[in-house]
Amino acid sequence: MIKILVDSSSDFSVEEIRQKGYLFVPVTITIGEKTYTDGVDLERNAFFELLTTRDDFPKTAQPSPQAFLESFLQAKRDKDQVICILLSSELSGTCQSAILAKNMADYDGVYIVDSRSATYTIKILADYAAALIAQGLDAPSIVEKLEALKSRVKVIAALNTLEYLQRGGRLSKAAASIGELANIKPVITVTEEGKIGILGKCIGKNKAIGFIARHMEALTVDTAFPVYSIFSYGTENCEKFEEKLAAEHIPITERLQIGATIGTHIGPEAFGLIYVEK
Repeated sequence: MIKILVDSSSDFSVEEIRQKGYLFVPVTITIGEKTYTDGVDLERNAFFELLTTRDDFPKTAQPSPQAFLESFLQAKRDKDQVICILLSSELSGTCQSAILAKNMADYDGVYIVDSRSATYTIKILADYAAALIAQGLDAPSIVEKLEALKSRVKVIAALNTLEYLQRGGRLSKAAASIGELANIKPVITVTEEGKIGILGKCIGKNKAIGFIARHMEALTVDTAFPVYSIFSYGTENCEKFEEKLAAEHIPITERLQIGATIGTHIGPEAFGLIYVEK
């Protein structure tokens, strides 16, 4: 049997993980003196309420090799294969922990796919892998197809505030202050290398919405895959964004909320799109 493993940066709900039978390794989040398990004991809106009301900034911790090891050893005992689809190695050491665990298990039936991305891009890859399993493909063939697809799975998002990039140490306080005074809404993506990149800096959310819509006009979306609108905390900006996309005849499959792993750095009222490019 071939099994799929994802980490909690994929933003699957626990219920969906159970329904689909995926293996799941969570990231931990520490706020103050309390540590939470992402996607398990910290509801998303509750997380954003903590993020926006507390002075102590959340600290995320990658899963340890031991968090993967038992799943790998169980697969070895059962002669199953495991395809791990994980948060970009440029954003976290999660892939490295999985590689160490594979070496500890001494089992070649574990395949590790660096998504080079985050959040629901991993969901698209995982669900695609599940469809290929259902078609009867073997694990090496599925991994090959995932590697070919992952560069076409895109995320583009506009941030409502620079505060959380600054609080997380990814932006200087001076740059954040200037940006806030100018009402700058950065439009970000995850590059093909798996890093956070800035596509544009827009003055006001309406210009950010228009920027993303124009960006999408130049692309051909692969309609064989879902198109997800995404939001962090508060749906008002996302709803306006969806109205603009509808006017541009870009259909949305589902609206999904970003979880704590990525939400820590983008803050509330962020919005965006995840899609597959032809």
